Amino acid sequence: MKNIVLLIRLCGPVLFVIISCTAIQAQSVLDRRVSVDISSQRLARVLELLSNKGNFYFSYNTNIIPRDSIVSCTASDRTIRQILDQLLKNKYTYLENNNYIILRRAVVQSSVISNTTPSEEKLYTVTGFVMNAMTGEKMSEVSVYEKDRLISTLTDDQGYFEIKLKSRFKTASLTASKASFSDTTITVQPRFNQQIIIAIIPEETAAATETISPVDFERPEVITIPAKDSFSVPELVAIHGPQVEKTAAGKFLLSAKQKIQSINLKRFFADRPFQISLLPGISTQGKLTPQVSNKLSFNILGGYTGGTKAFELAGLFNINKKDVRLAQIAGLFNVTGGKVDGAQIGGINNTVFDNVTGAQIAGVNNYVQGEFTGWQIAGVYNHTTDSVRGLQLAGISNFSRRYVFGAQISGILNVAKADIEGAQVSGIFNYTKRLKGVQIGLINVCDTSEGYSIGLVNLVFKGYHKFDFYTSEVLDLNAAFKTGNKKLYSILLLSSTPKKDEKIYSLGYGMGHEITFSKRITLNPEITSQYIYLGSWDYGNIMTRFTAHLHINLGKYFSVFAGPSFSIYQSDQKTAVAGYAAFFPPKNIHPLTISKEDNAVGWFGWNIGFSLF
Repeated sequence: MKNIVLLIRLCGPVLFVIISCTAIQAQSVLDRRVSVDISSQRLARVLELLSNKGNFYFSYNTNIIPRDSIVSCTASDRTIRQILDQLLKNKYTYLENNNYIILRRAVVQSSVISNTTPSEEKLYTVTGFVMNAMTGEKMSEVSVYEKDRLISTLTDDQGYFEIKLKSRFKTASLTASKASFSDTTITVQPRFNQQIIIAIIPEETAAATETISPVDFERPEVITIPAKDSFSVPELVAIHGPQVEKTAAGKFLLSAKQKIQSINLKRFFADRPFQISLLPGISTQGKLTPQVSNKLSFNILGGYTGGTKAFELAGLFNINKKDVRLAQIAGLFNVTGGKVDGAQIGGINNTVFDNVTGAQIAGVNNYVQGEFTGWQIAGVYNHTTDSVRGLQLAGISNFSRRYVFGAQISGILNVAKADIEGAQVSGIFNYTKRLKGVQIGLINVCDTSEGYSIGLVNLVFKGYHKFDFYTSEVLDLNAAFKTGNKKLYSILLLSSTPKKDEKIYSLGYGMGHEITFSKRITLNPEITSQYIYLGSWDYGNIMTRFTAHLHINLGKYFSVFAGPSFSIYQSDQKTAVAGYAAFFPPKNIHPLTISKEDNAVGWFGWNIGFSLF
């Protein structure tokens, strides 16, 4: 018995301390009592002091707390809640969670201010204000709309709005939308003229959250924010901003109010069977036409709609914020913010900010920011920021930032900044990074080639480059530059025989192919065509030459070659020019007659020389 009494006496103080600590922990943080005497201190410093005295954490969004404001507070044995009310003027609410006090701005509630007698007209009027739920500030340029009737307005500088609704509908609700705020909907009483307040809550951004820790107090490992309640701030939803409004057409043709509505109503879109517009904003669907996708859309001059699901026709222009399907036709231009799946025809221009599958036809140019699959046809220029699968056909130029699987055909210029697997055909210049097909143009350029380049100049930066220097039976000095790949390379030729009184000069072009027998031995069959200058440009002296050079590689950059040739020469020059050779081929060549009528002869010959690179 004595032992039990002694044990109780020894353990009693310890048990008392444990029970006291448990009671303190179980007590509400907001009900803990502290004393403070603060004079002219920053609010942030005061919150730190409270955190230390009460052994808890503060957490708040730095955007809603005036941390640098100067406050004073004297309180003796008061609860944390009472001190916070005194400091924050009852403008905030407090949530407790795992030894945290989470500060949130007290919100203004949406409400109906007054109802009057029922309207005797076919329409009743709803007026009111839109306010920032966090600050109570009246909000300008807020879109207020009835989504079922497609009726809308914007608040003025004082946050005031007025909207008329039809009395025949039994239910009605108004939604307020503004960029960076959550949409708020309030039900109104049909057939009554009334005044309401709509409170909208700012979206929570990625601004830093401040956490104040008590000194020498272990922070909890996990803080669990309660489920959404009346004070919760919704998460920010990533939604692409408007694009069609930023185009030159959008800036010129759309009013400031229409652009504001577009920004505010990025979450709201509706579907309807059809609409008719005279101009943007003058439509059977009123001011909310840009938020509506229609199966059929007819714009007498021009329209600004949400999208088209079957057919759209305009005398001048169509501007669509979202997708277009099947067909869109305009006398001047089409601008589409979403995808096009079908045919898009514009007298001057078509612009699409997403992918296109189908056909784009424009009198001047087409622009696609996404991928293009189908036929892109323009009188001047086609531009695809992503890849092309199909045909680009333009009078002047085609451009694709990524690969082309198909064909680019233009009068002057084609550019595929990645690969082309197909054909590039232009009157002057073709470029692609990697060729897996054929290029046909005056100048063809690529980084690497697995295909064929056919033109006057064919440059493959990581391909076949050689300089040949040789002599032949008819021309003493010959230099040739060869570029392309082993499958097909082009040849630029300069030749001369600088003998006194028997000068001969020549320039030409040709093509060749390399057959590899081993690392050291290759065979190069070639065909060239050269103009033979004998003192006058007035005559046509053309030599076509077929050769087969056997190359022996003596190193990575040097080889020697020799081989037979057969030449066909056609000339109408019968008068010798002083200082130049009177005859070609030279007298020691015994040609074969190919055609007497065309003065064409042929002969067998040879080439011997060396090659660099």
